[in-house]
Amino acid sequence: FCRIVAGELPAQTVLETPEIVAFLDIQPIHPGHVLVVPKLHVETIFDAPETLLAVWIAAGQRVARAVRAVTGCAGVNLGQNNGLAAGQAVPHLHLHVIPRFAGDGLKHWPGQPLDPAEGKRLVEAFRVVL
Repeated sequence: FCRIVAGELPAQTVLETPEIVAFLDIQPIHPGHVLVVPKLHVETIFDAPETLLAVWIAAGQRVARAVRAVTGCAGVNLGQNNGLAAGQAVPHLHLHVIPRFAGDGLKHWPGQPLDPAEGKRLVEAFRVVL
């Protein structure tokens, strides 16, 4: 993505600001699938300054509205992966804006019931860390 930001690789750009570039995904889930990328190189959400995150997610909202208007989709998924274990294929922070349509066949990850004792333990641990 740094090479796209630098203009060394082509991209079909839909939005560009001083901090962000958004372009069509070259392997879209559906036509109109857009990636929103900060120009500053940061690999994951853990590395990004909060000020950049605010601008980045606001651009994601703006792009999501445009994706809905352009594609006529019934909904939009925002997808963001951090680290190889989470499926991050490109080591540069990015947000997928994916148009969704009724009956499009895409599935969400499976959920499983949360054990109440485990929930209590997790909440206590989160309160300490946060």
